[in-house]
Amino acid sequence: MSTLGAYLRLVRAGWIMLREGVIAAAPGDQLEGAPRFGWRLARLLSRRHSGDVPRSERLSRAIDRLGPSYVKLGQFLATRPDVVGAALARDLSHLQDRMQTFPTGQSRALIEGSLGQPLDALYTEFGEPIGAASIAQVHPAKILRDGEEVKVAVKVIRPGVRRRFNNDLESFYLAARLQERFVPSTRRLRPVEVAQTLAQTTRIEMDLRLEAAAISEIHENTKNDPGFRVPWVDWSRTGRDVLTIEWIDGIKMSDIEALRAAGHNLEQLAVNLIQSFLRHTLRDGFFHADMHPGNLFVEPDGTIVAVDFGIVGRLGKKERRFLAEILYGFITRDFRRVADVHFEAGYVPAYHDPAAFAQAIRAIGEPIHGQPAETISMGRLLTLLFEVTELFDMQTRTELLMLQKTMVVVEGVARQLDPHFNMWRAAEPVVSDWIRTNLGPASFVADARDSVKALVTLARETPELVSRFERVSREMDSMAENGLRFDRETAEAIGRAEARHSRSGRVALWIIALSMLWIAWQLT
Repeated sequence: MSTLGAYLRLVRAGWIMLREGVIAAAPGDQLEGAPRFGWRLARLLSRRHSGDVPRSERLSRAIDRLGPSYVKLGQFLATRPDVVGAALARDLSHLQDRMQTFPTGQSRALIEGSLGQPLDALYTEFGEPIGAASIAQVHPAKILRDGEEVKVAVKVIRPGVRRRFNNDLESFYLAARLQERFVPSTRRLRPVEVAQTLAQTTRIEMDLRLEAAAISEIHENTKNDPGFRVPWVDWSRTGRDVLTIEWIDGIKMSDIEALRAAGHNLEQLAVNLIQSFLRHTLRDGFFHADMHPGNLFVEPDGTIVAVDFGIVGRLGKKERRFLAEILYGFITRDFRRVADVHFEAGYVPAYHDPAAFAQAIRAIGEPIHGQPAETISMGRLLTLLFEVTELFDMQTRTELLMLQKTMVVVEGVARQLDPHFNMWRAAEPVVSDWIRTNLGPASFVADARDSVKALVTLARETPELVSRFERVSREMDSMAENGLRFDRETAEAIGRAEARHSRSGRVALWIIALSMLWIAWQLT
C-alpha cells in the first residue's frame, strides 16, 4: 500500500499545512532538539500573514485546499480528542462541510445508473442543487405519492469521491504507520486502528442505502415520541448513489431570530431536544451523532425534525446502563455508585481501589453542585470524567467518545435556544424513567429471559465446541512434539513484507530530500 503516489500526496498535504501556518500554530515552546528546530522552520515557511489568523481558521483553509477526504478526516478526528487533544478537537469541530456543487447532468447520470430508470420516470420535477458537502449534494424534486405530487429531497453521491477517498486513505494509512514506527510514544493511541475506523465509517457513509436504513430505523423508534420526528424514506428511489427522503419545510434551528419571530417557545424546544436525544441514546441505543443546528429544523407546530444521518452512534445495553447510572449518580450525589458502575462495567481494571476512584469522582461532582444549575455542562462533566478515568487506566471507548462529542453539540444547541437552560432538570425525567424500567424489578424478568436464551444457544453449540476443542488439543500436541513451523507461502510473505519495509524507507528519504530541494527552489 505504501506507493510512491501515497508519499507524494502526503508531502503535498504537509506542505499545504505548513504554508497555511497550521504546524506553526501548534505549541512548540516546550519542544527540544530536532522537533523544536522543525517547529521554528515551519514558522519561517508559513505564509506572511498567516500568524494573524486564528488557528481554527488556518486549519479550515488548509483542509479546504486538501479536498473532501481531508474534510471528512478532520470531522472524524474532532470526535477523537483522545488522539488529537481537546484543543485541536475543538478547532476541527468548527470545520464546515460545504463544498462546490457539481453539474446537474452528473447527478442525472448517477441517479439513472444507480436506480436503472430514466430520471423523468422517477421524478415529476428535478431542480438544481441547493447545497453540497464533501460526499454528496442535495436537489429538490417532486414525486407522485398516493396519487399526489409531493416534494422530496434527493441526495446524490459526489462523482469520483470513492476513488479520491481511497487514494487519500492510502496516504492516511502511510502516515499512521510512519507515526507508529518513528514516534513510539504515540503507539498507545493506535493510529493504524484510527485510520481503519475512519475508512469503515466513511465507506458506510458513502453507501446511501445504509443512511436510508439508519433514517428508517430511527423513524420507527421515534414515531410515537412527542415533539421530535425524522423524515420518511422513499425506498423505490433510493440506491447506493442516491437517497430520496421527505422534504422538510421548517426553520433551521441555527436561525434563532426566525424561530422567535415565528412564535416558537425556545425554552421548550431546548427541553425537547435534550430529552429526545437522551431517549434515543438510553431507550434505543441508536442516536443521530451529527446533531448540529444545521441538521435540525423546527416545523410550524414546534416539532423538531432531524436530517442528514450519515453519522450515527450505537450503544449496547451495558453502555446505556453505564451512562444512565453515572448521570443519575451525579444528579443524586451518589459518587460511590458512579465509581462502582465503572468497575462493574469493566471499564476500570479491578486492581484499582474503588474508594480511591470514588474520591476522584467526588472531586468532579462536588464543584458541580456548588454552581447554578444553568451553568452546569453535562458534556463538560463527561469530558472531566474521561480525563480522570485515564489516571485509573480506563481504555479508550470509541462509542463513549462519540456520545460525549454529540452530547456537547446538542447541549450547545440547547443553550443557544435558552442561555439559562437547566440541563439536569431536563435530563432527570428521562434518566429516572429509564432506570426504573431497566434497573428495577421488571428488568430481572428480562435479564432472566436473556439468560435462558443464552443457555439454550450454548446447549445447541456444545457438540461443535467440543469438536473444536479436540482439534485444538491435537494441534497443540503436534506443536509440542514438532515445534512451530511456517508453510512456504507464509515464509515468502514475511520476506516480501521485510523487503517492502526497507524499500519504502529508502523511498521516503529520497522523497523528503527532493521535497526539501523543491521547497528551497520555490523560496529562492
